[in-house]
Amino acid sequence: METNGYDGPSADDNLQKKTDNLARDIIEKIADKWTILVIDTLGTHGELRFSRLREEVGGVSQKMLTKTLRQLERDGLVTRYVHPVIPPRVDYQLTPLGRSLLEKICGIWDWVEAHMGEMENARHQFDRGEKDAKEPERAVSHAPSAHGDATWYPRTPE
Repeated sequence: METNGYDGPSADDNLQKKTDNLARDIIEKIADKWTILVIDTLGTHGELRFSRLREEVGGVSQKMLTKTLRQLERDGLVTRYVHPVIPPRVDYQLTPLGRSLLEKICGIWDWVEAHMGEMENARHQFDRGEKDAKEPERAVSHAPSAHGDATWYPRTPE
């Protein structure tokens, strides 16, 4: 009996797919602005009560903060400690896993600080150009070149 040599996905392929899916899931969650701000706030202030965390993050609703904290707790990035007192007191803090993610998030802040002037300048130029133009500039795609890539030219006013 002949075979085509293909026995289905290998264990390496399955592991890579699982890794890719987990990475996409994590990126979706941490790309949310509240998640990044909560991680940064807990990293800066350490253990915080819910109400203090909400004040420090600023602008987040109670419902959204609760949802964000539950997801972070589920992912092992935050721990929740309920003190056995009346009224109940709940504190949150980053886990070692959460602190390791904080290190990566700090890289974003460092990048922003290093390039803030360039970005502000680019925004200013863009905004000034949009206000001065009567009609937004449009690009026109021409047929692919000999190398297979399209060449883009600014559209001239008609």
